[in-house]
Amino acid sequence: MLLTKIDSLNAIAQFFTVIVLFVLVLGITYVTTKWIANYQKISGKGKNLESIEVHRLTNNKYIQIVRAGNKYLVIAVCKDTVTMLTELEESEVQHMEITETGNLQFKDILEKMKNLKSKD
Repeated sequence: MLLTKIDSLNAIAQFFTVIVLFVLVLGITYVTTKWIANYQKISGKGKNLESIEVHRLTNNKYIQIVRAGNKYLVIAVCKDTVTMLTELEESEVQHMEITETGNLQFKDILEKMKNLKSKD
């Protein structure tokens, strides 16, 4: 009888220990992911080069609008090559709207997608 109680208490203690460790690992993963994302955002942010828009054609073929200095270029990016297609005027490029915080909010993007679906 006493051994049964000790075994059940031991099992409960192990269960809660696993839950606590799981939550701790999730927390560390979350913090690490946020830190890496911020680091990449800061290190990738330049003054002269910016990828404005990317459209995937196939798994390894993309068309991109890139700002290089004051010029806007349309390039084709393939597995082994990058080809300039044309140059755009600044008036031809439509920039995405950015919220007051400087970041796009998921809620705003979702609402835009809902509006696009309802127009179709």
